[in-house]
Amino acid sequence: MTTRWDLRPLGRTGLEVSPVTLGGGPLGSMPENFGYEVSERDAIELVRAVLDSDIRTIDTANGYSAGRSEERIGRGIAEYGGLPDDVLVITKVDQKDGDYSGDRVRRSLEESRSRLGIEPLPVVHLHDPEFHDFAAITAPGGAVDALVAARERGEVGHIGLAGGDVREMARYLEFGVFDVLLVHNRWTLVDRSAGALIEAATERGMAVVNAAVLGGGILADTTGTNTQYGYRTAPPETLAAITGMRAVCAEYDTDLATAAIRFSTREPRIATTIVGISKPARIESTIAAATAELPEDIWAELEELVPAPENWLDATS
Repeated sequence: MTTRWDLRPLGRTGLEVSPVTLGGGPLGSMPENFGYEVSERDAIELVRAVLDSDIRTIDTANGYSAGRSEERIGRGIAEYGGLPDDVLVITKVDQKDGDYSGDRVRRSLEESRSRLGIEPLPVVHLHDPEFHDFAAITAPGGAVDALVAARERGEVGHIGLAGGDVREMARYLEFGVFDVLLVHNRWTLVDRSAGALIEAATERGMAVVNAAVLGGGILADTTGTNTQYGYRTAPPETLAAITGMRAVCAEYDTDLATAAIRFSTREPRIATTIVGISKPARIESTIAAATAELPEDIWAELEELVPAPENWLDATS
């Protein structure tokens, strides 16, 4: 396959990723989050199309649509004839019915291996631990221990930390056991909440993966009617910044979605940028955005419009 980009190292794991990763959330069909449904056949065909594309990395999670995302990705891989040697599939362990114990992590791993048809799992994140009791998850025999033990047994190649609130993520980072950090909605054109966390992870030699760079869709909205950023109502200052940024992009003959994706892929500390894709037609446009050659001046103008820190998701003052 001839590609437009070189694969990048995933930190010190020895693995490589493409600058863009297929986000598997939409593939399980989550209309409550994405506003539309995706059929099983469409999801499988999308996976097959991605395997034929320049995108060589796929991200999913045990809990996406109660396992349907993993199942559909696994079926797409099987129908394709197996996973190409240069494609990396990353998943996450998830709680179930409030249970985020060590036993639950072990069951989550078993489910993911079965659904994806991949063993060992190359990279597995501890997913959204900030919504659970820190002491319980980090206790001996708890979720973190179970994930570390799975790596030691060879059931998992490398382990990561994937979540939102950067203050909570920083607590887990201090354990020094994770190989990869995944942040979402917090390193974008309008929100830099994860800046210090990304720097801390980079200093530890961890890989950084950036997700939800469109803020849940608002940075791809061309109508100006979307007022939700990161699953919550955006502050007026953020909405004003987005309006201003949209105008700047128009002056440079591009659009805000392209700039939002390119903002992440041009950042040297970020190994790969996760973008949710549910239609084959969007594969090419996403790759084009990720590789867009935009003049340096646009970044300076956009930077001047970044909202003050008190307007970010994890607000600081």
